[in-house]
Amino acid sequence: MLIFKKNRYIALLVGVILVCFSAISLMQPNQVAEGKIDSVQMDQLQSTSRASVISYLQEESIASKTRGTNKVSQTNKLYNIVNLLSSTWKPAQNVEWLSKNKIKPQNTAQASIVRVKADVAQSSPAAQKAQMADTAKKSAQTVVKAVSASQKNPLTTLYFSRTELLSQEQQSKATRRYAVSEEELLLLQKIVMAEAEGEPYQGKVAVANVVLNRLRSAKFPDTIYKVIYQKHQFSPVANGRLKRVKPSDDSIKAVNAALSGVKEVPDDTYFFLSLKLAQDLTVHHSQEYVKTIGNHTFYK
Repeated sequence: MLIFKKNRYIALLVGVILVCFSAISLMQPNQVAEGKIDSVQMDQLQSTSRASVISYLQEESIASKTRGTNKVSQTNKLYNIVNLLSSTWKPAQNVEWLSKNKIKPQNTAQASIVRVKADVAQSSPAAQKAQMADTAKKSAQTVVKAVSASQKNPLTTLYFSRTELLSQEQQSKATRRYAVSEEELLLLQKIVMAEAEGEPYQGKVAVANVVLNRLRSAKFPDTIYKVIYQKHQFSPVANGRLKRVKPSDDSIKAVNAALSGVKEVPDDTYFFLSLKLAQDLTVHHSQEYVKTIGNHTFYK
């Protein structure tokens, strides 16, 4: 402080220096943001300002030698102060200047760039196609799960029109409604097991379809029990096999599928037989062929 009291011009010079550094500090971010100054130009500007001040002080120090030792030492102290200030003043590192009054760390900016690239990749045709395929796959899985659920938990109410078994969504078109009891459900599972134990799953569903088609038709009895126990229709009833069998998982699943509307044969299919085992081929000669599944041939 003694230096500034004895040499007012030095105090004024220090003030000018501080103002210069402040102006540079405020100017640089704005110019960098506008693309006018890069990091190399900033260093050059800082070095130029510092060199100008030091050059002036060196000249003042030489001139002061002719005026006295005390002034030389004072000037040297001031020189050291300015040198210290200029050497410690540096622009902030790892900072991206975005606008006049806003800065953002580089790592955050990099994260934003990554997010933008990810958004662009997701909006590409390939990404959109993959997303659509994934959505379709999920929808298909939902349908499969719904069908599986209906097959594990059988429907207990059936809806018929005059010509077909209706789905639950079509019940408003029904001309007849039928409630399936637990005893009838078990009986239906057992007749499928007894008739189609060694047949493929589709053949088991088709046997259940035949029983339900007969239930709907006016040409056959009007209950599941009566349809199955009608004389001379199902051989396992006559030979007693129906009472002995225990429904397999496939038989249970096939019955549940048929009750839920799965059809392996048309609604007007009322007969089936095994040409290898059947002793009476009247149906084969008198009825219209529909299809063959496994060892069973189905007829209208």
